[in-house]
Amino acid sequence: MLKGDGRLGHDLDSHDRAPKDACGIFGVWAPGEEVSKLTYYGLYALQHRGQESAGIAVSEGSRILVYKDMGLVAQVFDESVLGTLRGHLAIGHCRYSTTGSSVWENAQPTLSSTDVGGLALAHNGNLINTPVLAERLQPGTTRATTDTEVLTTLLAQDRSKSIEDAAAELLPQVMGAYSLVFMDEKTLYAARDPQGIRPLVLGRLERGWVVASETAALDIVGATFVREVEPGEMLTIDERGVRSRKFALADPKGCLFEYVYLARPDTTIAGRGVQVTRVEVGRVLAREHPVEADLVIPTPESGTPAAVGYAEESGIPYGMGLVKNSYVGRTFIEPSQTIRQLGIRLKLNPLREVVEGKRLVVVDDSIVRGNTQRAIVKMLREAGASEVHVRISSPPVAWPCFYGIDFATRAELIAGSLSVEEIRASLGADSLGYISLEGLTEATTIPAERLCRACFDGSYPIPIDQSHVGKYVLETTK
Repeated sequence: MLKGDGRLGHDLDSHDRAPKDACGIFGVWAPGEEVSKLTYYGLYALQHRGQESAGIAVSEGSRILVYKDMGLVAQVFDESVLGTLRGHLAIGHCRYSTTGSSVWENAQPTLSSTDVGGLALAHNGNLINTPVLAERLQPGTTRATTDTEVLTTLLAQDRSKSIEDAAAELLPQVMGAYSLVFMDEKTLYAARDPQGIRPLVLGRLERGWVVASETAALDIVGATFVREVEPGEMLTIDERGVRSRKFALADPKGCLFEYVYLARPDTTIAGRGVQVTRVEVGRVLAREHPVEADLVIPTPESGTPAAVGYAEESGIPYGMGLVKNSYVGRTFIEPSQTIRQLGIRLKLNPLREVVEGKRLVVVDDSIVRGNTQRAIVKMLREAGASEVHVRISSPPVAWPCFYGIDFATRAELIAGSLSVEEIRASLGADSLGYISLEGLTEATTIPAERLCRACFDGSYPIPIDQSHVGKYVLETTK
């Protein structure tokens, strides 16, 4: 059984579940390198994308070994475990569940057998035609309840083709968001859905190649960024180098929420740093929603870049009015009712000397249910703030995501049923301003038609059949 890490959990308040990140994936083909350790550090850099489970698959050329467990990367792996995972290629995964329960059976990478060996696969995203795909499975071939397990099993059961050819035939029939890394005993593969909703990048090592969800993971392992994996593209990596194969026409719809919240600030998307984009978002927010105030403070750390931009554009001084507990993370200890009632104070606490008597602008990245922002406004007032003006660096999140982010349902989203003024009143703020969808889009420098903005405008780039989606769609059919 895993030990807790002494960190505070994200779900202290079960009624205020924040938007959960997508997953993080990493793959490396590098003979002569300690690929398990490279994968470990790659996953460590991607830990923000998923904190429920972690796993690594490796091969030395003749067999695939998989080690995975529930918990953070540093909880699942240690020196002794990594020492047993030897080979020249590996893939890794850190998970937040978007299809299937958070249990060991659903941890990744998934492993399946083919006529000629094994197949391991890790997936970032969420499929929207999983039940249709599951109908093609041979009876009794899988115990897991994830879209990833279905995909892995389908690839493995097509015994008439190589893995590369089977993937090229299967992937055009797969609907939804998927960035994949998969492997047999000798070859590393990577693929991205035709819309490119979730990120995937290729990097070069001195003695090999790396694919990862974000460029920050390349930096951590010393890989040089080469390019993004294109939408509708599959890469094959072995001793002959990197080969590219297009399996579908590209129709780019990158996730706009990656810029708002998901990606690390030191990651680059479409040639532009996320940090630069988020600061620019703050400048746009200041132009769209100015206010007379004494101090701009972020909700750390998610609101920090936008707060910097807001302060620069408005001329209002920037300061730290809230202190974050550095050990907020995942825990295996259930908080008591008394601790739950303290709520946000376990994670954030105001600096009374900084905020007392001040008119504050509080910048955050998004509002989901509103409980956290409501608690922050209350805390700041109790600490003596004379006014609290809330500014949000995304438009109202009013629609659920079916492509790999576990937002609340529309009924649970505060912006799904309340106007901006009603939300302001609910928070107890003196004013509330969200950046416009147009302003956010412009700050990314990406044309609107190349972005998925569905959580903000309800326009889904891949049509959704509501009967085929849902976190537990495979469990309810068993």
